[in-house]
Amino acid sequence: MNVEFEKKLALPIEVKEIYPVTGQMDKVVSEKRAGLEAILSGRDDKLLLIIGPCSADREDSVIDYISRLCPIQEKVQDKIFIIPRIYTNKPRTTGDGYKGILHQPNPNEKPDLFKGIIATRHMHMKAIEETGFACADEMLYPENDQYLDDLLAYVAVGARSVENQQHRLTASGLATPVGMKNPTSGDYSVMLNGILAAQHSHTFIYRGWEVHSSGNPYAHAIIRGYTNKHGESQPNYHYEELARLYELYMEKNLKNPAVIVDTNHANSGKNPFEQPRIIKDVLNSMKNNKDIAGLVKGFMVESYIEDGCQEVGGDVYGKSITDPCLGIEKTEKLIYEIADLL
Repeated sequence: MNVEFEKKLALPIEVKEIYPVTGQMDKVVSEKRAGLEAILSGRDDKLLLIIGPCSADREDSVIDYISRLCPIQEKVQDKIFIIPRIYTNKPRTTGDGYKGILHQPNPNEKPDLFKGIIATRHMHMKAIEETGFACADEMLYPENDQYLDDLLAYVAVGARSVENQQHRLTASGLATPVGMKNPTSGDYSVMLNGILAAQHSHTFIYRGWEVHSSGNPYAHAIIRGYTNKHGESQPNYHYEELARLYELYMEKNLKNPAVIVDTNHANSGKNPFEQPRIIKDVLNSMKNNKDIAGLVKGFMVESYIEDGCQEVGGDVYGKSITDPCLGIEKTEKLIYEIADLL
């Protein structure tokens, strides 16, 4: 291999010894996972809202943001189940873009992966301890799951990873519900085959071990729009698309049919201010079609303290340094509007 080996990083067991989970934290994680499973299986008709920054760039502002969700959740708890996003790594391979706190615990400094591993675990633990929320993260690197597997309530497999075999196999062994996005091409069959694979048992190599997974019955779809051959964003949240997805789900005979609508990315053309309109459009589709109403379990929203985004190195507290987000004031208004519509 034409690479330079600098140092061997800590094993998951060593990282967990540095920041061990307490009994109270374990209780919170178990309760949040159970709540998610009830919604995804149809035993609970609450609407799921997976919401938070595009990327978790700073611990102080991310925890501040999540703490502001606490009183909101309290007011809508009978109708909406909130899971905050703490996305600690980003799929950036084409340049020097910010790859997330896992790579750069300080966005303005060079990568330090060991510090990044510690920082991601500490942030997730702090969210549980200080806000009572167990959170969601993206499984960008399947082999890194064991650094966080005892802390996460929800795991997402991104549009660029859903076709990857190791992601699908690892998802089949996770104890958390896993959302699998449609690929950037928009091909539903790729996403649905990923869900099918994740719901089945497998034997595979993981971190040098031969492992046996039992299958994840709560693997489900996330639709986030797609990009056509001209590089233009195309939505897939409209009534006809949801009805089509329902039919495809039935043909596959998958367990616990469920879809989360990602309201940003290609669905909004990365315009975060379109997210409220998209949510209301989908809620209207649900009211007009019982099959869609049964399939759609919630929404994924990109939101932070401040509206919009800034460059890496920007000094605006609580403003995204990756994709633009909906600010907390507009977010709070949106959540109450959703609750009123349910």
